[in-house]
Amino acid sequence: MHTLPTPYYLIDKSALLRNMAVMDTVRELSGAKILLALKCFATWSVFDLIRPHMDGTTSSSLYEAKLGSQKFGGETHAYSVAFADHEIEEVVAHCDKIIFNSIAQFERYASHAQGKPVGLRLNPGVSVAGFDLADPARPFSRLGERDPDRILAIIDRLDGVMIHNNCENDDLERFDELLTQVEQRYGQVLQRLKWVSLGGGISFTAPGYPVAQFSKRLRDFARKHDVQVYLEPGEAAVRHSATLEVSVLDLGHNGKHLAVVDASTEAHMLDLLIYRETAALGSDEGDHQYMICGKTCLAGDIFGEGRFASPLQVGDRISIGDAAGYTMVKKNWFNGVNMPSIVLKESDGSMRVIREFSFSDYVDSLS
Repeated sequence: MHTLPTPYYLIDKSALLRNMAVMDTVRELSGAKILLALKCFATWSVFDLIRPHMDGTTSSSLYEAKLGSQKFGGETHAYSVAFADHEIEEVVAHCDKIIFNSIAQFERYASHAQGKPVGLRLNPGVSVAGFDLADPARPFSRLGERDPDRILAIIDRLDGVMIHNNCENDDLERFDELLTQVEQRYGQVLQRLKWVSLGGGISFTAPGYPVAQFSKRLRDFARKHDVQVYLEPGEAAVRHSATLEVSVLDLGHNGKHLAVVDASTEAHMLDLLIYRETAALGSDEGDHQYMICGKTCLAGDIFGEGRFASPLQVGDRISIGDAAGYTMVKKNWFNGVNMPSIVLKESDGSMRVIREFSFSDYVDSLS
Protein backbone atom coordinates (compact mmCIF):
# COMPACT_ATOMS: atom_id res chain seq x y z
CA MET A 1 0.00 0.00 0.00
CA HIS A 2 1.48 3.34 -1.07
CA THR A 3 1.31 5.96 1.67
CA LEU A 4 3.80 8.63 0.60
CA PRO A 5 2.34 11.34 -1.65
CA THR A 6 3.93 11.61 -5.05
CA PRO A 7 5.99 12.90 -6.68
CA TYR A 8 9.20 11.92 -4.93
CA TYR A 9 12.72 10.85 -5.78
CA LEU A 10 13.30 7.44 -4.19
CA ILE A 11 16.96 6.70 -3.46
CA ASP A 12 17.53 2.98 -2.94
CA LYS A 13 20.21 2.51 -0.30
CA SER A 14 20.98 -1.07 -1.38
CA ALA A 15 21.43 -0.05 -5.02
CA LEU A 16 23.65 2.86 -4.04
CA LEU A 17 25.80 0.55 -1.92
CA ARG A 18 26.24 -1.79 -4.89
CA ASN A 19 27.89 1.08 -6.75
CA MET A 20 29.96 1.90 -3.69
CA ALA A 21 31.26 -1.68 -3.62
CA VAL A 22 32.68 -1.11 -7.11
CA MET A 23 34.29 2.12 -5.87
CA ASP A 24 35.99 0.10 -3.14
CA THR A 25 37.30 -2.42 -5.65
CA VAL A 26 38.69 0.20 -8.01
CA ARG A 27 40.36 2.09 -5.18
CA GLU A 28 41.97 -1.09 -3.89
CA LEU A 29 43.13 -2.52 -7.21
CA SER A 30 44.24 0.70 -8.89
CA GLY A 31 45.44 2.96 -6.09
CA ALA A 32 43.31 5.73 -7.56
CA LYS A 33 41.44 8.16 -5.36
CA ILE A 34 37.78 8.70 -6.20
CA LEU A 35 35.87 11.95 -5.79
CA LEU A 36 32.11 12.43 -6.07
CA ALA A 37 31.20 14.92 -8.82
CA LEU A 38 28.72 17.23 -7.12
CA LYS A 39 27.54 18.65 -10.45
CA CYS A 40 25.82 15.30 -10.97
CA PHE A 41 24.65 14.36 -7.48
CA ALA A 42 24.75 16.53 -4.37
CA THR A 43 22.04 15.09 -2.13
CA TRP A 44 24.01 15.54 1.05
CA SER A 45 21.61 13.59 3.25
CA VAL A 46 23.16 10.37 1.89
CA PHE A 47 26.77 11.53 2.10
CA ASP A 48 27.21 9.47 5.27
CA LEU A 49 26.46 6.40 3.17
CA ILE A 50 28.89 7.37 0.42
CA ARG A 51 31.73 8.86 2.46
CA PRO A 52 33.43 5.58 3.50
CA HIS A 53 33.75 4.53 -0.14
CA MET A 54 35.03 7.72 -1.77
CA ASP A 55 37.86 10.11 -1.01
CA GLY A 56 36.08 13.45 -1.27
CA THR A 57 34.31 15.66 -3.77
CA THR A 58 34.99 17.70 -6.87
CA SER A 59 33.14 20.89 -7.66
CA SER A 60 32.36 23.28 -10.49
CA SER A 61 31.55 26.39 -8.47
CA LEU A 62 32.04 28.13 -5.16
CA TYR A 63 28.81 26.77 -3.72
CA GLU A 64 29.66 23.19 -4.67
CA ALA A 65 33.12 23.57 -3.13
CA LYS A 66 31.54 24.83 0.10
CA LEU A 67 29.00 22.00 0.10
CA GLY A 68 31.72 19.39 -0.43
CA SER A 69 33.89 20.86 2.29
CA GLN A 70 31.12 21.30 4.85
CA LYS A 71 28.93 18.26 4.19
CA PHE A 72 31.23 15.57 2.78
CA GLY A 73 34.77 16.23 3.94
CA GLY A 74 37.80 14.34 2.72
CA GLU A 75 39.52 16.01 -0.21
CA THR A 76 37.71 18.95 -1.78
CA HIS A 77 38.81 19.82 -5.30
CA ALA A 78 37.65 23.22 -6.54
CA TYR A 79 37.28 23.86 -10.26
CA SER A 80 35.35 26.39 -12.29
CA VAL A 81 35.24 27.34 -15.94
CA ALA A 82 35.91 30.84 -14.64
CA PHE A 83 36.41 32.05 -11.08
CA ALA A 84 35.48 35.63 -10.21
CA ASP A 85 37.45 38.18 -8.18
CA HIS A 86 34.85 38.34 -5.43
CA GLU A 87 34.79 34.56 -4.82
CA ILE A 88 38.37 33.34 -5.21
CA GLU A 89 39.39 33.76 -1.58
CA GLU A 90 36.34 31.87 -0.35
CA VAL A 91 36.96 29.11 -2.89
CA VAL A 92 40.50 28.67 -1.63
CA ALA A 93 39.33 28.65 1.98
CA HIS A 94 37.08 25.66 1.29
CA CYS A 95 39.28 23.50 -0.93
CA ASP A 96 42.32 21.25 -0.74
CA LYS A 97 43.24 21.64 -4.41
CA ILE A 98 42.25 24.37 -6.84
CA ILE A 99 42.11 23.72 -10.58
CA PHE A 100 41.99 26.45 -13.20
CA ASN A 101 40.34 26.13 -16.59
CA SER A 102 42.80 28.33 -18.48
CA ILE A 103 46.31 29.65 -18.20
CA ALA A 104 44.85 33.16 -18.04
CA GLN A 105 42.84 32.20 -14.94
CA PHE A 106 45.90 30.47 -13.52
CA GLU A 107 48.02 33.59 -13.96
CA ARG A 108 45.30 35.76 -12.43
CA TYR A 109 44.55 33.68 -9.34
CA ALA A 110 47.36 31.18 -8.61
CA SER A 111 48.91 33.63 -6.15
CA HIS A 112 45.74 33.30 -4.02
CA ALA A 113 46.22 29.56 -3.51
CA GLN A 114 47.91 29.97 -0.11
CA GLY A 115 50.28 27.09 -0.74
CA LYS A 116 47.54 24.62 -1.70
CA PRO A 117 48.14 22.38 -4.72
CA VAL A 118 47.28 24.04 -8.02
CA GLY A 119 46.08 22.33 -11.18
CA LEU A 120 45.08 23.15 -14.74
CA ARG A 121 42.42 21.63 -16.94
CA LEU A 122 43.95 19.94 -19.97
CA ASN A 123 41.90 19.46 -23.15
CA PRO A 124 43.46 16.81 -25.40
CA GLY A 125 41.03 17.51 -28.24
CA VAL A 126 39.78 13.91 -28.35
CA SER A 127 36.80 12.52 -26.48
CA VAL A 128 33.94 10.08 -26.18
CA ALA A 129 30.67 11.97 -26.14
CA GLY A 130 27.43 10.99 -27.78
CA PHE A 131 26.15 14.56 -27.71
CA ASP A 132 27.81 17.66 -29.14
CA LEU A 133 26.30 19.59 -26.23
CA ALA A 134 28.40 17.60 -23.76
CA ASP A 135 31.56 17.19 -25.86
CA PRO A 136 34.54 19.05 -24.33
CA ALA A 137 36.50 18.46 -27.54
CA ARG A 138 33.91 20.18 -29.74
CA PRO A 139 35.17 22.92 -32.08
CA PHE A 140 36.02 26.19 -30.35
CA SER A 141 35.76 24.57 -26.91
CA ARG A 142 36.46 26.85 -23.96
CA LEU A 143 37.16 23.91 -21.66
CA GLY A 144 40.84 23.59 -20.82
CA GLU A 145 44.21 24.17 -22.46
CA ARG A 146 45.37 22.14 -25.46
CA ASP A 147 48.88 23.30 -26.39
CA PRO A 148 51.59 21.22 -24.62
CA ASP A 149 54.15 23.99 -25.07
CA ARG A 150 51.93 26.55 -23.34
CA ILE A 151 51.39 24.15 -20.46
CA LEU A 152 55.10 23.35 -20.21
CA ALA A 153 55.82 27.06 -19.90
CA ILE A 154 54.15 27.05 -16.46
CA ILE A 155 54.81 23.43 -15.51
CA ASP A 156 57.11 24.35 -12.60
CA ARG A 157 54.14 26.04 -10.91
CA LEU A 158 51.66 23.23 -11.51
CA ASP A 159 51.02 20.26 -9.23
CA GLY A 160 48.53 18.44 -11.44
CA VAL A 161 46.10 18.45 -14.32
CA MET A 162 42.48 17.49 -14.78
CA ILE A 163 41.22 15.82 -17.96
CA HIS A 164 37.53 15.38 -18.78
CA ASN A 165 37.11 13.64 -22.12
CA ASN A 166 34.75 10.76 -21.40
CA CYS A 167 30.96 10.90 -21.38
CA GLU A 168 28.91 7.77 -20.68
CA ASN A 169 31.85 5.73 -21.96
CA ASP A 170 31.27 2.05 -21.17
CA ASP A 171 33.96 0.82 -23.58
CA LEU A 172 37.26 0.06 -21.84
CA GLU A 173 39.08 -0.25 -25.16
CA ARG A 174 38.00 3.26 -26.17
CA PHE A 175 38.98 4.61 -22.74
CA ASP A 176 42.41 3.03 -23.19
CA GLU A 177 42.78 4.56 -26.66
CA LEU A 178 41.96 8.04 -25.38
CA LEU A 179 44.35 7.72 -22.45
CA THR A 180 47.10 6.48 -24.75
CA GLN A 181 46.60 9.53 -26.97
CA VAL A 182 46.91 11.76 -23.90
CA GLU A 183 50.16 10.03 -22.95
CA GLN A 184 51.60 10.39 -26.43
CA ARG A 185 50.82 14.10 -26.75
CA TYR A 186 51.42 15.23 -23.17
CA GLY A 187 54.14 12.86 -22.01
CA GLN A 188 56.51 15.67 -21.02
CA VAL A 189 53.74 17.32 -19.03
CA LEU A 190 52.70 14.14 -17.20
CA GLN A 191 56.25 13.33 -16.14
CA ARG A 192 56.48 16.58 -14.18
CA LEU A 193 53.24 16.34 -12.21
CA LYS A 194 52.24 14.96 -8.84
CA TRP A 195 48.64 14.05 -9.70
CA VAL A 196 46.34 13.61 -12.67
CA SER A 197 42.56 13.58 -12.54
CA LEU A 198 40.96 11.59 -15.34
CA GLY A 199 37.57 13.09 -14.63
CA GLY A 200 34.20 11.42 -14.86
CA GLY A 201 32.00 9.92 -17.56
CA ILE A 202 33.59 6.45 -17.31
CA SER A 203 30.82 3.90 -16.82
CA PHE A 204 32.81 1.51 -14.66
CA THR A 205 29.82 0.58 -12.49
CA ALA A 206 27.81 -0.62 -15.50
CA PRO A 207 26.91 -4.34 -15.39
CA GLY A 208 29.66 -6.45 -16.94
CA TYR A 209 32.24 -3.67 -17.05
CA PRO A 210 35.80 -5.16 -16.82
CA VAL A 211 36.67 -3.53 -13.50
CA ALA A 212 39.91 -5.46 -12.95
CA GLN A 213 41.29 -4.51 -16.38
CA PHE A 214 40.23 -0.91 -15.89
CA SER A 215 41.95 -0.80 -12.52
CA LYS A 216 45.13 -2.27 -13.99
CA ARG A 217 45.17 0.42 -16.71
CA LEU A 218 44.89 3.10 -14.04
CA ARG A 219 47.61 1.52 -11.91
CA ASP A 220 49.96 1.18 -14.87
CA PHE A 221 49.36 4.82 -15.85
CA ALA A 222 50.09 5.98 -12.30
CA ARG A 223 53.31 3.98 -12.09
CA LYS A 224 54.57 4.99 -15.52
CA HIS A 225 54.20 8.70 -14.81
CA ASP A 226 54.70 8.57 -11.04
CA VAL A 227 51.43 10.37 -10.32
CA GLN A 228 48.45 9.96 -8.05
CA VAL A 229 45.41 9.24 -10.22
CA TYR A 230 42.00 10.67 -9.39
CA LEU A 231 38.62 9.73 -10.81
CA GLU A 232 35.58 12.00 -10.58
CA PRO A 233 32.50 9.85 -11.16
CA GLY A 234 29.03 11.31 -11.08
CA GLU A 235 26.59 9.00 -12.82
CA ALA A 236 28.83 6.00 -12.19
CA ALA A 237 28.48 6.60 -8.46
CA VAL A 238 24.68 6.77 -8.49
CA ARG A 239 23.80 4.60 -11.49
CA HIS A 240 20.35 2.97 -11.20
CA SER A 241 20.09 3.94 -7.55
CA ALA A 242 16.98 6.13 -7.68
CA THR A 243 13.58 6.43 -9.30
CA LEU A 244 11.12 9.26 -9.70
CA GLU A 245 7.82 8.03 -8.25
CA VAL A 246 4.77 9.63 -9.87
CA SER A 247 1.00 9.21 -10.05
CA VAL A 248 -1.31 9.29 -13.06
CA LEU A 249 -3.54 12.40 -13.00
CA ASP A 250 -5.32 12.13 -16.32
CA LEU A 251 -5.69 9.85 -19.33
CA GLY A 252 -6.38 10.64 -22.96
CA HIS A 253 -6.00 9.46 -26.54
CA ASN A 254 -4.78 11.51 -29.47
CA GLY A 255 -3.45 8.92 -31.86
CA LYS A 256 -1.67 7.36 -28.88
CA HIS A 257 -2.76 6.55 -25.37
CA LEU A 258 -1.61 9.42 -23.11
CA ALA A 259 -1.10 9.48 -19.36
CA VAL A 260 -0.41 12.78 -17.58
CA VAL A 261 1.52 12.42 -14.32
CA ASP A 262 2.20 14.74 -11.39
CA ALA A 263 5.79 15.53 -12.37
CA SER A 264 7.67 17.16 -15.25
CA THR A 265 10.71 16.52 -17.38
CA GLU A 266 11.56 20.21 -17.53
CA ALA A 267 11.29 20.66 -13.78
CA HIS A 268 12.38 17.26 -12.43
CA MET A 269 14.39 15.32 -15.06
CA LEU A 270 15.72 18.11 -17.24
CA ASP A 271 18.37 16.05 -19.03
CA LEU A 272 15.63 14.10 -20.79
CA LEU A 273 14.70 17.31 -22.58
CA ILE A 274 18.21 18.64 -23.08
CA TYR A 275 19.49 15.46 -24.68
CA ARG A 276 16.20 14.31 -26.24
CA GLU A 277 16.31 11.06 -24.29
CA THR A 278 13.53 8.74 -23.16
CA ALA A 279 13.02 7.82 -19.54
CA ALA A 280 13.15 4.22 -18.33
CA LEU A 281 9.45 3.37 -18.19
CA GLY A 282 7.27 0.33 -17.64
CA SER A 283 8.16 -3.03 -19.15
CA ASP A 284 9.16 -4.23 -22.60
CA GLU A 285 6.59 -7.01 -22.34
CA GLY A 286 3.41 -5.18 -21.35
CA ASP A 287 0.48 -5.20 -23.75
CA HIS A 288 -0.64 -1.63 -23.02
CA GLN A 289 1.48 1.22 -24.37
CA TYR A 290 1.24 4.79 -23.11
CA MET A 291 3.04 8.05 -23.69
CA ILE A 292 3.86 9.36 -20.23
CA CYS A 293 3.44 13.13 -20.16
CA GLY A 294 4.49 15.78 -17.68
CA LYS A 295 2.04 18.24 -16.19
CA THR A 296 3.56 21.55 -17.29
CA CYS A 297 2.36 23.67 -20.21
CA LEU A 298 5.46 22.81 -22.27
CA ALA A 299 4.20 20.85 -25.29
CA GLY A 300 7.29 18.67 -25.30
CA ASP A 301 7.10 17.78 -21.60
CA ILE A 302 7.16 14.06 -22.36
CA PHE A 303 8.98 11.39 -20.32
CA GLY A 304 8.64 8.85 -23.12
CA GLU A 305 6.63 5.78 -23.98
CA GLY A 306 6.32 2.67 -21.88
CA ARG A 307 4.46 -0.62 -21.91
CA PHE A 308 2.39 -1.72 -18.94
CA ALA A 309 0.82 -5.02 -17.94
CA SER A 310 -2.66 -3.49 -17.42
CA PRO A 311 -4.48 -0.41 -18.69
CA LEU A 312 -3.50 2.62 -16.62
CA GLN A 313 -6.02 4.27 -14.34
CA VAL A 314 -6.06 7.68 -12.69
CA GLY A 315 -4.25 7.29 -9.38
CA ASP A 316 -1.91 4.52 -10.56
CA ARG A 317 1.74 4.86 -9.50
CA ILE A 318 4.57 4.74 -12.01
CA SER A 319 8.31 4.44 -11.30
CA ILE A 320 10.56 6.37 -13.68
CA GLY A 321 14.02 4.84 -13.67
CA ASP A 322 17.57 6.19 -13.37
CA ALA A 323 16.53 9.37 -11.57
CA ALA A 324 19.62 10.09 -9.50
CA GLY A 325 22.23 11.71 -11.74
CA TYR A 326 21.63 15.26 -13.02
CA THR A 327 18.08 15.34 -11.61
CA MET A 328 17.96 16.66 -8.05
CA VAL A 329 20.79 19.10 -8.81
CA LYS A 330 18.81 20.51 -11.76
CA LYS A 331 15.26 20.56 -10.42
CA ASN A 332 13.48 23.89 -10.75
CA TRP A 333 10.19 25.67 -10.19
CA PHE A 334 8.96 25.89 -13.81
CA ASN A 335 5.17 26.47 -13.87
CA GLY A 336 5.27 26.56 -10.07
CA VAL A 337 4.99 22.77 -10.05
CA ASN A 338 5.98 21.46 -6.64
CA MET A 339 9.34 19.78 -6.41
CA PRO A 340 9.40 16.06 -5.61
CA SER A 341 10.26 15.09 -2.07
CA ILE A 342 13.47 13.13 -1.54
CA VAL A 343 12.97 9.73 0.08
CA LEU A 344 15.50 7.10 1.15
CA LYS A 345 14.64 3.42 0.88
CA GLU A 346 16.49 1.59 3.64
CA SER A 347 18.04 -1.84 3.21
CA ASP A 348 15.09 -3.43 5.03
CA GLY A 349 12.63 -1.90 2.55
CA SER A 350 11.34 0.84 4.84
CA MET A 351 11.20 4.37 3.46
CA ARG A 352 12.23 7.62 5.13
CA VAL A 353 11.46 11.12 3.86
CA ILE A 354 14.64 13.18 4.03
CA ARG A 355 13.41 16.37 2.35
CA GLU A 356 10.08 17.92 1.44
CA PHE A 357 9.42 21.15 -0.46
CA SER A 358 6.58 23.62 -0.04
CA PHE A 359 5.04 26.83 -1.35
CA SER A 360 7.39 28.80 0.90
CA ASP A 361 10.40 27.24 -0.89
CA TYR A 362 8.92 28.40 -4.19
CA VAL A 363 8.36 31.91 -2.84
CA ASP A 364 11.84 32.08 -1.31
CA SER A 365 13.42 31.15 -4.64
CA LEU A 366 12.01 34.34 -6.13
CA SER A 367 11.80 37.93 -4.99
